[in-house]
Amino acid sequence: MSQADLKGRWALILGASSGFGAATARELAANGVNIIGLHLDRGAGLEAVKTVLVPELEATGVKVWYSNTNIASDEKRAEAIVKIKELVGEQKIHVIMHSVAFGSLLPFIGDINGQTLTRAQMEMTLDVMANSLVYWAQDLWRAGLLGPGSRFFGMTSAGSVQAIESYGAVSAAKSALESHTRQLGSEFAKHGILANCIMAGVTDTAALRKIPGSDKIVENAIKKNPSGRLTTTTDVAKTIRALSDPELTWITGQVIVVDGGELISG
Repeated sequence: MSQADLKGRWALILGASSGFGAATARELAANGVNIIGLHLDRGAGLEAVKTVLVPELEATGVKVWYSNTNIASDEKRAEAIVKIKELVGEQKIHVIMHSVAFGSLLPFIGDINGQTLTRAQMEMTLDVMANSLVYWAQDLWRAGLLGPGSRFFGMTSAGSVQAIESYGAVSAAKSALESHTRQLGSEFAKHGILANCIMAGVTDTAALRKIPGSDKIVENAIKKNPSGRLTTTTDVAKTIRALSDPELTWITGQVIVVDGGELISG
């Protein structure tokens, strides 16, 4: 695939300020893809987006629009879609990436400082990290922003099938995200629209470091991975760029593992 195959196309990244989302924005921009990035940050994180990330993307020569907003809000989603239609004009969105890491990390039964997961926290985690993908897909489709060759990438993890300390709500969300992706892949297939999940190996991101015992998770992953290192956000970004090749149209409804062999090593 040459850079020309992607040049001038559009990507919408939900969760675009750091980690997998930011790395993918950089990789796609370097290959000529215009970037629409939605994120929710404050303080130093928000300042870094404005003063470092956005200028870096703009320096590649592509069009860039970032907005600090709640991607799980129906009202904010409607407002964003109006703006997206203005930006892309008659074009369709080629890549939609769902990389939203915002959920509760509390145990179901045991407590952390007297806290266990509440109903509201469970529902919020599933709504933001999984269900929001469906609502974005519905509204983008109704707005005429998707067409043959458009493709969704949802970010999942091996935590969707493993029990990890305090990860229960996020695990449920990852499992739901995979299920939603299969359903979207099935329903969108007749329209030539693809939907897949990327299951990244353990990656040293801000989201990982919020998980209790993350140091141990990293240590075990390095020992276990036959490639001898952790997965990086760049590994994932390059995979998404490769899977964004317009000629790749026959992979949908799948969970694609990007981990250097970590999962197959038991």
